[in-house]
Amino acid sequence: MNELAMSLMSNSAFAPPKNILQAIPERIAHEKPGLAPHSIYDEVWHMDFWQRITLDWVQGRATAYPASALEGFPPNADEPWATVCKRFLAGTRSAAAVACDTDGLDRVVACPRIGSPDRTMSVRDQLESLAAHNAYHLGRVVLLRQLLGTWPPPDGGDTW
Repeated sequence: MNELAMSLMSNSAFAPPKNILQAIPERIAHEKPGLAPHSIYDEVWHMDFWQRITLDWVQGRATAYPASALEGFPPNADEPWATVCKRFLAGTRSAAAVACDTDGLDRVVACPRIGSPDRTMSVRDQLESLAAHNAYHLGRVVLLRQLLGTWPPPDGGDTW
């Protein structure tokens, strides 16, 4: 597994996503401690939303860029936490599999934008962007878990 794939689903620069999301009860997933603008549920739903768009783009499916940032967060919390979590983690495995196909990483794909010319990126650039995006939001999840007293997870995570 290359470093790009590891940054998407494994132990690269931080704990693996599966560890970061491990053993979070439904109730805790929906809490917003203090002035936090989003819950763990919101953060993971958001990562999954963008991950699915990225996977569409790298697989050649023309998926429109959202018209508003609000589309990237859940309109409600009707979907069970376990379902959101499983779908996100399955997406990390799919993204890592694409990253392991090193022959396809330089292929250019369309990343449609509403109201502006379509952007193109290599598959590698798109996956690197996804890895950075996920790392940012997974860091927020870790902070939320720390604030909620549920860090570290049973299978471990950095505690410094």
